Amino acid sequence: MDIEERLISFLRSKYYDEIIKAYSQGKDYIIVDFSDLDTFDPAIADELLEHPKDVMPKFYDALGDIDVPNAETKLEIRIRNIPQSNTIRIRNLRSKHLGKLMCVEGIVKSASEVKPQVEVAYFRCPDCGTIMEVPQESTSVLKRPKVCTNPACRRRGGFELVDKKLYDVRWIRLIEPFEITEGEKPGEITVILKKGLTTPEYQRMTDPGNKIKIVGILKELPKRIKDRESVKMDMVLEAIHVERSEKDIEEIDITPEDEAKIKELASDPDIYKKLVDSIAPGIYGFDEIKESIALQLFGGVPHVLPDGSRIRGNIHILITGDPGVGKSVILNLVSKIVPRGKYVSGKGVSGAGLTATVRKDEELGGWVLEAGALVLANNGLISIDEFDKMNKDDMVAMHEAMSIETISIAKASIVATLPARTSVLAGANPKFGRFDPFRSILEQIQIPDTLMSRFDLKFVLKDKPNRVRDERLADHISKARISPEDIEPSIDVSLLRKYIAYAKRNIKDIHMRPEVAEELKKFYVDMRNMYNGQDQIVPITLRQYEALIRLAEASAKIRLSKEISKNDVERAIKLMKFSLEQLGRDTETGKFDIDKLESGISSSQRSKIREMLEIIDDLDKKTGEAKISDIKAEAQDRGISSSMVDEIIEKLKNDGSIYEPRHGVLKKL
Repeated sequence: MDIEERLISFLRSKYYDEIIKAYSQGKDYIIVDFSDLDTFDPAIADELLEHPKDVMPKFYDALGDIDVPNAETKLEIRIRNIPQSNTIRIRNLRSKHLGKLMCVEGIVKSASEVKPQVEVAYFRCPDCGTIMEVPQESTSVLKRPKVCTNPACRRRGGFELVDKKLYDVRWIRLIEPFEITEGEKPGEITVILKKGLTTPEYQRMTDPGNKIKIVGILKELPKRIKDRESVKMDMVLEAIHVERSEKDIEEIDITPEDEAKIKELASDPDIYKKLVDSIAPGIYGFDEIKESIALQLFGGVPHVLPDGSRIRGNIHILITGDPGVGKSVILNLVSKIVPRGKYVSGKGVSGAGLTATVRKDEELGGWVLEAGALVLANNGLISIDEFDKMNKDDMVAMHEAMSIETISIAKASIVATLPARTSVLAGANPKFGRFDPFRSILEQIQIPDTLMSRFDLKFVLKDKPNRVRDERLADHISKARISPEDIEPSIDVSLLRKYIAYAKRNIKDIHMRPEVAEELKKFYVDMRNMYNGQDQIVPITLRQYEALIRLAEASAKIRLSKEISKNDVERAIKLMKFSLEQLGRDTETGKFDIDKLESGISSSQRSKIREMLEIIDDLDKKTGEAKISDIKAEAQDRGISSSMVDEIIEKLKNDGSIYEPRHGVLKKL
């Protein structure tokens, strides 16, 4: 019995019902589990792994020989679940694997549009009229017959293309998952998807940012240099089967021993202190900020409301402060702790490199959609250093990612929405060098106020001379040099990564009891109304309330608990108060004012701006013009200093509220 007959027997005995079902449901494929074939006929299974190019056509012939009622179309055969020996990391693919059936797993980095490609071309001989069928194997050059197939003719060249059979094709670039590359450059490979693997369903599955597993035949692709073929070859995987990888953060292998250690840590009353001591232990102090980052690493849980709207669970944190206090070190270390963490810096990143872009790629063919760092770090964390040095257009591109956790792009006929469920830890430097507590954060960091409001917590790392603290800091640094083992993290980085992965994998739903919700509500309402509405001061908004819930959820997740406790709420409130105390207190009035933090203009400043506009308006009506000297005199009578007047005038000019028709005179628009 030859291979084809044995394959017919295999399909009839194991997959006949599947074939009938596929036709009845209008499907154009059946999925064959390799283990079934291996059990039925190990010899054919081995032959399929070693020589898939020879066996797959016989598989299709066998399928065509099976009688099925109402079988009008030809089904595709997709092979899944091939042995571990043929499942290999992208970076380990070599020439010895060419021509074999392989399985790789990775994240889609870029993808072309779906385009038609010629499968078979039909040519007519002008002398005898013979129609010649020429299968097309090249991806770029149309193959033509050299000699007429009619023995009586044998004409050479000059054949007319009369027809062609087309199929859809898409090229993608697959990159290794970050969590298995150990800080090295991830391996990449080009994958070609054909026919049924380009349907809208599979197109969504293979869009950039998605994590997929592909079974296919590894082939060589000749490189062309100035229209000439090179001796060097590229490798391409011709996909036979594509499936979503269910394992987002599950590449990290957690043994029963690891699980026991994780549960022991989670039940430790000092777990939060241990986590703080495990984040950048070489940097002394900043315990509240480190505790906030610990909560960020674990994150809250997303909530989908009945109307379909989604509330993010990821926590975003912004750190600014004086130079030399260790912002960059913290950001870099944190990105290495969390699974799928990425670190990018300032001007070294563009909106395209951070979010997504469409570019021309001759290798993949035409326009391709390429995912940036935020998409590739989906379900992880991205540390963005020198956040304030990014281009303004790039900051605008981040609004959607930080709010609704997607990246939308519409360019060159490509319209796509990519997932970006990523926590953002950003670092920024004050433009005046050191941080000035008397100025708002927006005056010192060039970030749009709409983007600033997306951060749940904002912190300042201050470098203030203090004899006791300075002595401890010097001792800490000396200890790090003399005996580094004394400042090792309380929790080993490898175990911490597994702890985070385990918590995210198992705690996906966290509940809040009514009495705990009442605690959060009481804090929010009391904070909102602490000034009884005087001077229109708003100490806290709903954004901070949602952030409190996320922080409390993260605190519960650290304990591997599915229920928020009173201690979790108290921890969230403590960190929120610390953030507001640093950046949300109006130095002029001593009151909490969220507007100073999120819009850069406190309530007291806004009140003075209103007064200034009234002065300009009154003087213009009385004297026909508002001279700056008269404005300053009137403002001083109302208790507004000359320097404050200059600052307000500059602000009003910048936002277009007033203009200077001639030197020394102001007018309202």
